[in-house]
Amino acid sequence: MSLLIKGGKLVNADQSVFADVYCEDGIIKAIGKDLDVPAGTEIIDAAGKLVMPGGIDPHTHMQLPFMGTVASEDFYSGTAAGLAGGTTMIIDFVIPNPQQPLMEAFETWKGWASRSVSDYSFHVAVTWWDDSVHQEMEQLVKEEGVNSFKHFMAYKDAIMAGDETLVNSFNRCLEIGAMPTVHAENGELVAHLQKKLLKAGITGPEAHPQSRPTEVEGEAANRAIRIAQSIGVPLYLVHVSCKEAVDEIARARQEGQRVYGECLAGHLELDDSVYHNTDWSTAAAHVMSPPFRPKGHQEVLWKALQGGTIQTTATDHCCFCADQKAAGKDDFSKIPNGTAGVEDRLMVLWDSGVNKGRLTENEFVAVSSTNSAKIFNIYPQKGCIAVGSDADIVIWDTDKSHTLSAKTHHQKIDFNIFEGRTVKGAPHITISQGKVVFKDGKLNVTEGAGRYIKRPAFPSIFEAVEKYNQDNAPYKIER
Repeated sequence: MSLLIKGGKLVNADQSVFADVYCEDGIIKAIGKDLDVPAGTEIIDAAGKLVMPGGIDPHTHMQLPFMGTVASEDFYSGTAAGLAGGTTMIIDFVIPNPQQPLMEAFETWKGWASRSVSDYSFHVAVTWWDDSVHQEMEQLVKEEGVNSFKHFMAYKDAIMAGDETLVNSFNRCLEIGAMPTVHAENGELVAHLQKKLLKAGITGPEAHPQSRPTEVEGEAANRAIRIAQSIGVPLYLVHVSCKEAVDEIARARQEGQRVYGECLAGHLELDDSVYHNTDWSTAAAHVMSPPFRPKGHQEVLWKALQGGTIQTTATDHCCFCADQKAAGKDDFSKIPNGTAGVEDRLMVLWDSGVNKGRLTENEFVAVSSTNSAKIFNIYPQKGCIAVGSDADIVIWDTDKSHTLSAKTHHQKIDFNIFEGRTVKGAPHITISQGKVVFKDGKLNVTEGAGRYIKRPAFPSIFEAVEKYNQDNAPYKIER
């Protein structure tokens, strides 16, 4: 199958040029003007449009079993919704129960994800520690192409990883060429504050942000960064939501430490006033962790994204409908944590970023696609439009207006945190594996068409030491 995209402006993270793009068998084969293509090639007129790499969402949770229920969005509906919003790949999370073998959980998630309509990959969470976890981490890296491991510093008595687990897992990541990632919230403090608020009779959604103040995130971010610094391993912080965490990342990067930050479209746009809505269901629909922050933190995140302290954007897409949120009607700590956004991220980011002058079109591509591909070691297969790259492309209409709403979105959830917002700039056509899968507001997807994408390991410290010794004899580093 062949496809020619003609007349558009090709926008990568590093440059923008006017060129045509020829795709064949799911791969970009040629870029240029007046390309010679086979007869029968499907031609797409992209005049007046931007031709960009499809978005990569590095943080989703499709059909996640969590807090006594299961997220309403499955891999089929979730990846389809992503395509409708211009996102052509997700990196989801395998989250083993404490004491569950990592490989067992991985096979379960991979089975669920086999219904995906776009490409996908996995981070794997380390929720406990023993010799079997040590061994299976290497197996996941070498055999399954997993090069990142998640650590929840929150959710005490559930999936929280204590300092001992962090130290052991971070060190193992260094040995096997993997990137540790963290959900940075002090779980002990959260549990303490939850009990204190409930004892005081504060049971509604307004208590959620009170139980997880910004200091809780800042402390955990600092602790994770310092542990990574001591061990000498890079670190990626997911869903950075506040100034305190941004400051810790900035300090570490200024000291030469390899620390990366991710922020969510929701945290860039919404503040904690959403938890004071007089309608309980609406307030509860916004319950996620970290919570939406007081006014002022949003601009800090935007500046961190502009300045490079934060490199990627994501959604933490984890859907729970009103009947599921109602489990916490009398106890805010039992409200399932999660909101949606995989379909909305690019549109919100373009409207508030590019349209308001915060981001250039090239920076938009970087923070929505390219940087994730680079950080998680799948560039240039993903994250750019180049000869040899996967034909995952979004043709973007900068003039198209679209109103975000639960009434019209493709996400399997009865609420949209951006409800009623009209954005300017939206997907015109989405192409996955060289096939048109979204056009004129309609999806044309095939269940199971998504591929599992392996991500190669990073060079281990031992390989780096060997190379240094070979290149710098007789100056040797002792292991």
